[in-house]
Amino acid sequence: MPELPDIVVYIEALERRILHHTLERVRLSGPYLLRTATPPIQRLEGKRVQGLRRIGKRIAMGFDQDYWLVLHLMIAGRLHWRDRGPAAPRPRVKTLSARSRDVAAFDFDSGCLTLSEAGSRKRASIHVVSGAEKLADLDPGGLEVLDSRLEEFAARLTCENHTLKRALTDPHLMSGIGNAYSDEILHAAQLSPAALTRRLTAEEIARLYEATRNTLRDWTDRLRVETGGGFPEKVTAFRPTMAVHGRHGQPCPRCGAKVQRVRYADHETNYCARCQAGGKLLADRSLSRLLKQDWPRTLEELEAMRSNEGHQGFQRVH
Repeated sequence: MPELPDIVVYIEALERRILHHTLERVRLSGPYLLRTATPPIQRLEGKRVQGLRRIGKRIAMGFDQDYWLVLHLMIAGRLHWRDRGPAAPRPRVKTLSARSRDVAAFDFDSGCLTLSEAGSRKRASIHVVSGAEKLADLDPGGLEVLDSRLEEFAARLTCENHTLKRALTDPHLMSGIGNAYSDEILHAAQLSPAALTRRLTAEEIARLYEATRNTLRDWTDRLRVETGGGFPEKVTAFRPTMAVHGRHGQPCPRCGAKVQRVRYADHETNYCARCQAGGKLLADRSLSRLLKQDWPRTLEELEAMRSNEGHQGFQRVH
């Protein structure tokens, strides 16, 4: 799912292409995408874009007469842009093909913005609202860490007793942080994803605060450089220069130990057991229940188990 750095770079690229330009036509592949009925989305046609903003992981476009179009890309949604050259024909207005991955197209006088969604689980959404005050209904209310003070961060982090992974990725607690960057933040802070928020020391909270801000800023800058003046077409949660996210089994860039993984539902947590958990392995909900007493508790036990020929079954499962 595109997170804060990705959304910021998307918005900056859109500002260079659609700000003060007119939306001529909206095309949708089906009704599932549009989550509001009033005002109708066609009300935006013929109006100019007056501003863009980020709402958590959503992109909000403000039009004339204070109409707002809000896109939530969810996990598999991505944006694409095609310039309209001076001699290029106007885009044909037609229903998008059911075979296409494009689920929506927005024809501006400057070019065409399309929204694609991979896979069969359609989760991306569009909301249209009248009045900027209505945007609050779409804002989960998470703290904007880059605009916050340490005291505000500490108060929000410890308002409930959750694991750090859950606290960072809960949009009601922290804004714009998801599965990928939470892994990177926790690795930078050298804190376990399973640590409980109310058991952190003041020093650990301060370390997490700085790691969160530095990680989000650093990756936003990296993506800006990567995109340059173009449009971000390679938005992904898995980047080879990340420290731990998506790097299961590869060496930790800090200590060299193999990056570990815990899977749950559609997500996974990647971490360094040595740097973040004192050498202890976090329990995998499925494998630890399956193996019970045979589940390794430390990196040393894991390596011993892997080297033991009597545990080939475990190696295949792991």
